[in-house]
Amino acid sequence: MGEQQSNEGIRIAVIGAGPAGVYASDILLRAERDFPVSIDLFERLPAPYGLVRYGVAPDHPRIKGIIRALRETLDRGDIRIFDNVDFGRDLTLDDLQRHYHAVIFATGAIEDAPLDIPGIDLPGSFGAARFVNWYDGHPDFPTGWTLDQPVVGVIGNGNVALDVSRMLAKHADDLLSTEIPANVYKGLKASAITDVHVFGRRGPMDVKFTPLELRELGEVPDVDIVLDPADFDTGDAEAAVARNNQKKVIRRIFDGWLKREPGHASRRIHLHFWSRPVAVLGDDRVTGLRIARTRLDETGALVDTGETRDVPLGQLYRAVGYFSSPLDLVPFDEVHGVIPNEGGRVVDDGQPVVGEYATGWVKRGPVGLIGSTKSDALETVTNLVADVDAGAVWHPAEPDPQAIPALLRERGIEFTTLDGWHRLDAAERALGEAERRERIKIVSRRGMLDASREGAPAED
Repeated sequence: MGEQQSNEGIRIAVIGAGPAGVYASDILLRAERDFPVSIDLFERLPAPYGLVRYGVAPDHPRIKGIIRALRETLDRGDIRIFDNVDFGRDLTLDDLQRHYHAVIFATGAIEDAPLDIPGIDLPGSFGAARFVNWYDGHPDFPTGWTLDQPVVGVIGNGNVALDVSRMLAKHADDLLSTEIPANVYKGLKASAITDVHVFGRRGPMDVKFTPLELRELGEVPDVDIVLDPADFDTGDAEAAVARNNQKKVIRRIFDGWLKREPGHASRRIHLHFWSRPVAVLGDDRVTGLRIARTRLDETGALVDTGETRDVPLGQLYRAVGYFSSPLDLVPFDEVHGVIPNEGGRVVDDGQPVVGEYATGWVKRGPVGLIGSTKSDALETVTNLVADVDAGAVWHPAEPDPQAIPALLRERGIEFTTLDGWHRLDAAERALGEAERRERIKIVSRRGMLDASREGAPAED
């Protein structure tokens, strides 16, 4: 390995403390290697866990298992974490090259993918990610959200669309057992929504919902599911259903809903299939959505039938995918919303960029679940270890571990550490305990940082 190794061994910076960053750190520490390694994990928010904390609906208790595993990894103490440090603003690429041998970018994707149809930018039309960040109490988003329209629409047939639809339709009081902050409860309590229309371009057997999430949709109190039987004339899709156990379960769920008698719930979720959005209607704000009816042709390609219809709506949410944000001085593919890479090695004009790696959604795009994130991190880490062995990494001028906290203090960055996160976590739990809930999130960045200080009061 030669001259690149310091007394501390190889020093690695990881940017992003969501699942991708934590898994990459853990896998690197456990990897077979011939050198010692130390890892500094940087997170732009005052709390770790990324989209697990800020991208999943609060009524999903299964996510707690993922958070528990992430916490156990961080609590081991062999990964040093710096929260509230923003790469590109508080810490630069030059800083990393001076103090580390390599960096792994694991910044995820929190922006909404674009949908290029007329009217998509009208007032009342929103990217679903913004709504998700609101109801999850993200500190960088407004605390208020107006739900003053009785009929709203959601574009998309993935789990995010399902989460958004459920949160729009669900009664606020049914979320009081979750960690939603007071401002979110207040906004949902004031909701005027009676009907949520969900639009998917393909048929019901091509949805991206998981069966468990779909089944839960039909169990929301005082919410009816409305289907159009005409959407279930599947034809050749029956063969695909017979070969796929997940599709079989989804079909059984839909069949059960189709057999239900019309309900008397105060709110309804209408699932529309074979419905391609072609235009958002309205002059000064959203008044509806124009839909083109679709079908599969003899080759299996999705085509329009020539039939269109207009669905009156007062608000519209597009849940057509997430998109990563570019990072300062790091190559970025503006079309696909990823850092260009080969096996996790960052590339620029087809050539590897020494010392730079990527993992997670910023590496592969917003697809795949936790299992994909782990295998993704393993590939990146394997290539990083090989490059260290070959000496193909940075040669830091100042690899002293104390240089980074000293640099951040010198720049006046109000960073927090693992101890600070533990204090913030305890403060949120104390807020929840006062209302017989497990946790209530602190929303503002200032409130989070104050709670992270030793002796801070448990309030936002």
